[in-house]
Amino acid sequence: MGGENGNMLTRDEARELYARFTEARNREELTLLDEVYAPDVVLHDCSVPEPIRGLDALKAYYRGSHEGLPGLRFELGNPMVDGEWMAVRWVLHASHTGNLRGLPATGRAVRVEGMMVDRVVAGRIVEEWVDYDTLSLFFQLGFALVPPENVPKG
Repeated sequence: MGGENGNMLTRDEARELYARFTEARNREELTLLDEVYAPDVVLHDCSVPEPIRGLDALKAYYRGSHEGLPGLRFELGNPMVDGEWMAVRWVLHASHTGNLRGLPATGRAVRVEGMMVDRVVAGRIVEEWVDYDTLSLFFQLGFALVPPENVPKG
């Protein structure tokens, strides 16, 4: 898979990897991610300033999502595949009923759209870029955008 044919990933292999990801996240069985990600995976998530390095760190990060958004549900679209690269759009449905990385529960339902772009080697994701509308998420949680007070007018 994703390496046996000169690292040319097939669409079926991409679907299988994303199906395992969805199962792991929707059932909160993060041990299933061992079948999806390489042990030394690097995750670039738009909501954190530095890459998350390694499968254990990735699982810990995802555990934080599950603590703040228990019962979260991912829906993934059809993957696009090009060589060792795959990408997919996703929608997350959840309720913020727990502490989400320091944000106390609001009880609000959220719907977040995003995408993942992945590089696959030997059947496992070795690097992933995750992008989603963080501003929309914060608005849905009840945050307001407040401009700085000392902005020069001009």
